[in-house]
Amino acid sequence: MSQTNTIENHRGYKETKLGWIPEDWEVLKVDEVFRFLGTNSFSRSSLFYSDSKLGTRNIHYGDIHSTYTEALLNGSNYEIIPVIKEEEKLSQNNDLLIDGDLLIADASEDYEGVGKAIELKNIEGLNILAGLHTFALRDQKQKTIKGFRSYIFLNEKVRNELKRIATGSKVYGISKSNLKKFEVIVPSLPEQKSIANCLSTWDTAITKLTVLTKAKQQQKKALAQQLLTGKKRLKGFSKGWKENRLSNFIEYTPRAVEKPQEAFTKLGIRSHCKGTFHNENFEPKNIAITTLFEVKQHDLIVNITFAWEGAIAIVKNKDNGSLVSHRFPTYIFKENISSYLFFEQFIKTKKFRYLLELISPGGAGRNRVMSKKEFIKLKVDIPEYEEQTAIAQILNTADKEITLLQQQLIQLKLQKKGIMQQLLTGKKRLI
Repeated sequence: MSQTNTIENHRGYKETKLGWIPEDWEVLKVDEVFRFLGTNSFSRSSLFYSDSKLGTRNIHYGDIHSTYTEALLNGSNYEIIPVIKEEEKLSQNNDLLIDGDLLIADASEDYEGVGKAIELKNIEGLNILAGLHTFALRDQKQKTIKGFRSYIFLNEKVRNELKRIATGSKVYGISKSNLKKFEVIVPSLPEQKSIANCLSTWDTAITKLTVLTKAKQQQKKALAQQLLTGKKRLKGFSKGWKENRLSNFIEYTPRAVEKPQEAFTKLGIRSHCKGTFHNENFEPKNIAITTLFEVKQHDLIVNITFAWEGAIAIVKNKDNGSLVSHRFPTYIFKENISSYLFFEQFIKTKKFRYLLELISPGGAGRNRVMSKKEFIKLKVDIPEYEEQTAIAQILNTADKEITLLQQQLIQLKLQKKGIMQQLLTGKKRLI
């Protein structure tokens, strides 16, 4: 990569409203680069999902913000875009989207999502329209190249300006009139191509690692389903599993302490078996009760209010000494009878989650409280301690492999983000 010019010495650069940029780059208004296409306001109730290529599909702002946005960016899995039920309601002036069109969300619940853009590709043969709370843009002035257009709105200087013009309190938005006159940095066409090619290399690596990570997660999920139900047995274990009450494996162990006079760490439990979290520097005045309970590493802990939603976890080393209220009962595992590592996997199974729902009566909504008495009476099929340990070792090894892949993916994305900002602001040049 060549870096003969730098912004610091300003040779080969010019000063603009958006800062110093290379002399052959431009600062242009959005409507000087793109034509705004027509959009539609179909509600989700007017749509349905189909893996058929027939029908007219409708992308709205939720699709752009969704976790599956990468699938749209990669030009795959078009069935995630819903089909309009009553196509006769479509006007004849609808602009069907084509490869290279930009789709921008005009609203977001946080500043980071304001003006989030995707460039569509691989949609030939599909009828796709821009939907609710989106702007659809098409370059008809040959100012940009395919594969680069979404990066225009990822430039950190542009992102900061988008946040500045966003309006709203709980939901932030940008208007069409503001976006049209909004100024963006547009590199020269040759440099756009070089930047897009460079970043596509990172995208390819990220996509491959993402696919591998998801495959490993599915493999582990399938293996856990077999091992934790006894459908698959490990070599050397053939003794039948016995149904026992949960009290055979765990023991209720409250550790009462007086409420501290100073700020303390209050422990919480995430739903859907996603572990614990900390409320650091929790002020004693914010909780009325005078007696709290201490948790220790390897405890089994439950939030009785949201147990039905999977608010159950094994206490980690980092949680040691944290405090909870009486609504978070803690249990220890009986030595040489039950393995906390096995139960860390077991509590995530569908069957166990279902049992938690059964002992959490209540009305509509989220107001359901688990019975502590019924909890330890739950009947579960659990192997003997040695087999528990062997199963846990295999599944934990799989978890560690997945965690390593996820960390590598985070690093790749951070690396791409760093080099992307260097390239999009002209701090580093490729030509």
